[in-house]
Amino acid sequence: MATLKTYVTDIELDHSSPVPLYHQISEPIKNLILDGTIPPGAKLEDELSMASRLGVSRPTARRALQSLVDLRLVVRKRAVGTIVAPKEIHRQVKLSSLYDDLRESGQKPTTKVISYEEVAADKEIAEDLRLSEGQAVIKVVRLRLANGEPLAIMTNYLPLQVAPPEKELRSSGLYDAMRSHGHEVVSASQTISARKASTEEAETLQESRGAAILSMRRIAYDQSGVPIEIGDHVYRASRYRFTISL
Repeated sequence: MATLKTYVTDIELDHSSPVPLYHQISEPIKNLILDGTIPPGAKLEDELSMASRLGVSRPTARRALQSLVDLRLVVRKRAVGTIVAPKEIHRQVKLSSLYDDLRESGQKPTTKVISYEEVAADKEIAEDLRLSEGQAVIKVVRLRLANGEPLAIMTNYLPLQVAPPEKELRSSGLYDAMRSHGHEVVSASQTISARKASTEEAETLQESRGAAILSMRRIAYDQSGVPIEIGDHVYRASRYRFTISL
């Protein structure tokens, strides 16, 4: 079996920058993969080698590689290492809100805020937002309609300091409202799957019980690589579809 060439990326880290070190590592590698400099099937150096070479902790190097896995740019293979994924599974979904998408497509988006409350972050939410478990966050549940017809149920979790007021979310998209307060979303990791609607979801979306729905989970980051929003959304599969350019 031929030995895979291991790609070692020349990266200069700025330890005084507010941008997390793992993000300073993963971004240059991501760009090299996307522009084809590091080709599909190439092997990246392991986290131990990366940590030693760049002078960072092993968890930092591991997190950098994991962020590439989350973006589906690389895969980890036992006894082989971290391998650049085939091009056909590289996925770049447009970073926009559903409100913007509907407005741009000529439809009339409206929003019903079902709930807006301060809750204690559970373990998963706290880890994804890099907060302490039990720390207060804003949980928003909204129903998005297109031309008066229910389209999606959107549940979002936001740190207190970036959450826009409830009244703003009734008349604009979340990202627009956040942007107006100086909080810009510049990158995100997103997972899309399909499942059957619960009884409550089907009723809210005016679908039949057990109807197919699309489920999307997104973690959005600001320009410093800090997570500022989690979105757990469900869409009517009969009314909405995602288009992904490969």
